[in-house]
Amino acid sequence: MIRIMSSIFLIGTAGYFVFKNRYKLVNSAMRSPIGRRFFVASLMSIPGVKNKMMQTVFSGPAGGK
Repeated sequence: MIRIMSSIFLIGTAGYFVFKNRYKLVNSAMRSPIGRRFFVASLMSIPGVKNKMMQTVFSGPAGGK
């Protein structure tokens, strides 16, 4: 019982620190080419994100004029 409680506490504490420092973690991952490639590849594997990105990049001017 104590082992389960301590693991829940440790996971919660780690989650809190990851959430608190999420921008620093993302910036440090995006500095390295391997981290950037992994991040972009995993982001583009989500169908909705990929479709929206391609639509935005290959569409006409945003104003429509």
